[in-house]
Amino acid sequence: MVPDYHIHTDMCGHACGSVEEMVEAALEKGFAEIGIADHLPCIYVDDPALSMSTSEIESYVEEVLRSREKHKGEITVRLGIEADYHEQTMGERVKMLESYPFDYVIGSVHALGDWTFDDPRQLKRFDGLDIDQFYRQYFECVLEMVETGLYDVIAHPDLAKKFGHRPSFDLAPLYRRILQEAKKRGMCYEVNTSGLRWPVGEMYPEARFVRIAHEVGVPAVLGSDAHAPDDIGKDFDKALELLREAGYTEVAMLGKGERGFIPLCEALTS
Repeated sequence: MVPDYHIHTDMCGHACGSVEEMVEAALEKGFAEIGIADHLPCIYVDDPALSMSTSEIESYVEEVLRSREKHKGEITVRLGIEADYHEQTMGERVKMLESYPFDYVIGSVHALGDWTFDDPRQLKRFDGLDIDQFYRQYFECVLEMVETGLYDVIAHPDLAKKFGHRPSFDLAPLYRRILQEAKKRGMCYEVNTSGLRWPVGEMYPEARFVRIAHEVGVPAVLGSDAHAPDDIGKDFDKALELLREAGYTEVAMLGKGERGFIPLCEALTS
């Protein structure tokens, strides 16, 4: 079974299920490998409903490593983290990332300036917004994130569409530019199935992004963005089919300083 590398826990403040409960749920579903990748402290906003606090990082790391050891031989548990890109607060974020033995770092853009645009509590800020400008700003931040070289995976690449807002211009040139930079840095991107559970009703990223990623030669990993045990591996059959239709023949696996692949033909039949 293809690993799920994007699993959150109750430590992020907006999910349910402890590290151990998430690992046990993955075992019950037949996973041989998963990655816990909870939210690194946002820093740009102090909100316990968005991420763990700086005082909780050590406990998070200890819990994941404890669960890894407990289930050794049953399932491989990777210590991941989802770390925002936010230009004004990157210095402190880099220090946190360098302080712990993460197997991989998922990079994401959730905030533009002081606006956490994917937070349902802040939907009103879309009213009267220039959506084209919003998209340009979002993808410029994604590009800047890739260019830092700090991240291993681009999380939910087109998160800007979460609530169904769409630009009027062609996004393909932006996709290609970002993917070319990701290729230079040996990054992956994730096919994230959680978009199917939000108003946009489709995976992140859209099929065009996946096709361009295949052309450019950027590997893909899978992530459910699970915020509850039942979410783990959800809709992976659809994600694998999306990859197959784009021309992929394998799915990437993550590990500290290593990269493996699973043939898509095996993944589709497991």
